[in-house]
Amino acid sequence: MTFVATEQFWKSFYKLSPAQKESVREKWRVFQRDPFDPSLGVHKIERLSAIAKHTIRSVVIEDDLRVIFRIDGSVITTIDVGDHDIYK
Repeated sequence: MTFVATEQFWKSFYKLSPAQKESVREKWRVFQRDPFDPSLGVHKIERLSAIAKHTIRSVVIEDDLRVIFRIDGSVITTIDVGDHDIYK
């Protein structure tokens, strides 16, 4: 697998608190091994998938913190990180 991140993801990531950044990093280590590990709570975001005409999924980082991503063959693109507002 190849992992890439959008500019929007990095902009949002750098706005997170230090504790939130560490939570994202911890989940990232699991995600790299298995993007569908049950501990990640991966689920499809129906509304965004319909808009994008491509399956968009979310990883639960903590409480109301999520990362959304998509898979294109062997490329996984992280799109954004934040609270549920990123689903809009």
